[in-house]
Amino acid sequence: MSTLMIQGTTSDAGKSTLVTALCRWLRHQDVKVAPFKPQNMALNAAVTVDGGEIGRAQAVQAQAAHLEPHTDMNPVLLKPNTDVGAQVIIHGHAIGCMDAVAYHAYKPTALRAVLASHQRLLASYDTILVEGAGSPAEINLRAGDIANMGFAEAVDCPVILIADIDKGGVFAHLVGTLALLSESEQARIKGFVINRFRGDIALLQPGLDWLEAHTGKPVLGVLPYLHDLHLEAEDAVNANQGAKTLDALRVVVPVLPRISNHTDFDPLRLHPQVDLQFIGPGQPIPPADLIILPGSKSVSADLAFLRQYGWDHAITRHLRYGGKLLGICGGLQMLGQRIDDPLGLEGPAGSEAALGLLDFFTTLQAHKRLTRVEGQLQIDQAKVSGYEIHAGRSAGPALERPLLYLDSGEADGALSEDGQIAGTYLHGLFESPQASQALLQWAGLAQAQALDYAALRERDIERLAQSVEAHLDTELLRQLCGVPACKN
Repeated sequence: MSTLMIQGTTSDAGKSTLVTALCRWLRHQDVKVAPFKPQNMALNAAVTVDGGEIGRAQAVQAQAAHLEPHTDMNPVLLKPNTDVGAQVIIHGHAIGCMDAVAYHAYKPTALRAVLASHQRLLASYDTILVEGAGSPAEINLRAGDIANMGFAEAVDCPVILIADIDKGGVFAHLVGTLALLSESEQARIKGFVINRFRGDIALLQPGLDWLEAHTGKPVLGVLPYLHDLHLEAEDAVNANQGAKTLDALRVVVPVLPRISNHTDFDPLRLHPQVDLQFIGPGQPIPPADLIILPGSKSVSADLAFLRQYGWDHAITRHLRYGGKLLGICGGLQMLGQRIDDPLGLEGPAGSEAALGLLDFFTTLQAHKRLTRVEGQLQIDQAKVSGYEIHAGRSAGPALERPLLYLDSGEADGALSEDGQIAGTYLHGLFESPQASQALLQWAGLAQAQALDYAALRERDIERLAQSVEAHLDTELLRQLCGVPACKN
């Protein structure tokens, strides 16, 4: 049994990607491996096999390890709902909201949950690959840390430090991070990985030689910049798209401050017949065939934000000219007449007028619905699968015309009588090829192709594993992962 931790010099240095790559690389050698992230702060979540929620990145890493995602893989998940507070989720279930000061005081309790999950994984797997959070050198966050070196010290595990050369300043990032660690923490760093390099490696070699001589630690390798690599982002919205056809369907998604599960739109970003645009604050909503209101961690606040920038009027105009409108989860709730918050879950208790486009209302409740589901769209009877993560319960006449029926017999969402407006609580519906094709046809793309998003994700996980094998010191990696010799 072995634990290896990947820490990064910055956010988005490549920690999630490297853990994903190592999970699949080890599976190719028949090693039983599991991903683990002690503490994650993200609004992109996935529903687990044991009925909880974890960060989306850990669900992808589980796929790389050929596992079902489990709450032990991410025992602490923080979902920001304001600039200074977050919902705290322990072992897959929300325990309440805390500001930074309250959560700092709670960290010793959170650490116990982290260590319990780690022990359970150790009992079942040969190797645990741990992903850190942000940087271990954030001086203000060092006390009581459970996400980086605090965890590594608690379980006595080695660490690999990764940095993104594409951002620039890679040697300063690595040396500076190392210098800000304590002596015992520095000793845990067993080597460096440089990520996303493009160019002639011979020109980089003098810098690598200097780094090893200066720090006394090896460079395990340099991973190349992989063009057209698509993995779900942990938190940041990814607007990169591939080549599009001239007659591509124009889809617009307003980026709300607390947008959640925007990975819903990754299949649309990658679809060659879809031109997806994320619209930010101050930007007008351009002419579109389809507007999608995304999920939200704070629906009332995001609804006020939408109105602040006049996007509600733009949506009304869009509908008047025949455009289609889809709401997902929080976006569905925005389509109704009002949102009732009797418990004050998102602010002062009370009611908020919604957009009034469909005849139903939503009541926010303390208990969150977390479930993976399958069903059938009422558009072309297409098969669909996905997951639900929401605290609201909706009711009203508009829901008597559901967008889909679940296999359990439950109805979900709504489809307006004129077929112009649709809504659903289901995240991930565009990952189902038949459902995605049917929805794109509904939105106006008559000859919509079926995109196998799961196959694209699997292809890129394999690319990552091949990159590890080709560019990293696999002998040292095996030692650090507790795999002394290749099993192939």
